[in-house]
Amino acid sequence: MAAGNCANVLEFLHLVGRLKNIKRTGWVLHQVEGPECIAGHMYRMGIMTFLLDDKGSVDKTRCLKLAVVHDLAECIVGDITPRCGVAPEEKHRREDAAMKDLAQLAGPCGAELYGLYKEYEEQKTPEARLVKELDRFDMILQAFEYEKAENRPRGLQEFFDSTSGKFSHPLITSLVNALGKQRLEFEKEYSTLE
Repeated sequence: MAAGNCANVLEFLHLVGRLKNIKRTGWVLHQVEGPECIAGHMYRMGIMTFLLDDKGSVDKTRCLKLAVVHDLAECIVGDITPRCGVAPEEKHRREDAAMKDLAQLAGPCGAELYGLYKEYEEQKTPEARLVKELDRFDMILQAFEYEKAENRPRGLQEFFDSTSGKFSHPLITSLVNALGKQRLEFEKEYSTLE
């Protein structure tokens, strides 16, 4: 690798490293104590891909790649949510420009990174749709963890409401149902303590 390429790759890695410190906006806006960072969210999504059935109709390796790339642009643009007042078209424009910049810095693998980002955004492949479900599931799983940690049953209900009816993969649907049961148990336990 040429020295110029090394400088670009180092810049790419420095930018990606920001994801370890950028807090997820939804949790910050809901005043969650110690909110997770973007990299933490992407990491658990990546681990979730290992739970997928090896005999299924999706490519697990591709799902893993999509999971670790889907929010990569946020190292430049930040975690933009609907509450940030940025139009969806503008959010997409910013993220697309950021991904192009990152792809250029990443060198030979840049085209693959950008292609994975576009695949996730366009939601045209079974893998992209499944990873979107993992993204939503990780969000509600995290919301429940915060509800328990901060003793606020249903305190983050809007995150659950935003995903209602949006799960179809059998594994994820079963996890959502199990999570719902845990939330009900937590609410019952909490109500008996009051």
